[in-house]
Amino acid sequence: MQVLVGGPPASGKSTLAAALAGELGLPLLSKDVVKDALMAALGAPRGRRDVPPDRACRGARRAARTARAGSVIDSTWFDYARPVVPALPGPVIEVRCELDEAEALRRYAARSAAGRGGHLDALRTREELRDPALLAPLGVGPVLRVDTSAPVDVRLVAAEIRRLAAGAATCGDSRMGSE
Repeated sequence: MQVLVGGPPASGKSTLAAALAGELGLPLLSKDVVKDALMAALGAPRGRRDVPPDRACRGARRAARTARAGSVIDSTWFDYARPVVPALPGPVIEVRCELDEAEALRRYAARSAAGRGGHLDALRTREELRDPALLAPLGVGPVLRVDTSAPVDVRLVAAEIRRLAAGAATCGDSRMGSE
């Protein structure tokens, strides 16, 4: 099973993905680790558009080939990643981290001010941070929407992921979180 954890910047993707990997007993492939390695090898980009999408996609494909029979992969999933997904072994479950705009922007500002995240944070606009493309799932498997505005019960989320993986032939939407 492949668990794709996505959502807008500062929505809790990395935090939830790491916890899910531990709970599910799966390896974690983290976009932040990949980005840090790419920046160490290629140098930091000078701007948002400095790394061509085809180059980033090739890097994602290389990372996808390292996925085992199961992985938790955290990333901001854009349409150009969709061709990579069929190369992943096993059923694919999308987990979408969701929270309201005000909380997302508050977290992003705090992360940026603390120097965490650091990947061109100062160059991003409010519109870019709340881009509908970042809020929508890829549509490659069942989707579990998780409210990350409050602490998440990782055991319950993992149980729902297992349930969805058992019936992964049918795409659907499921929601979890604070009501």
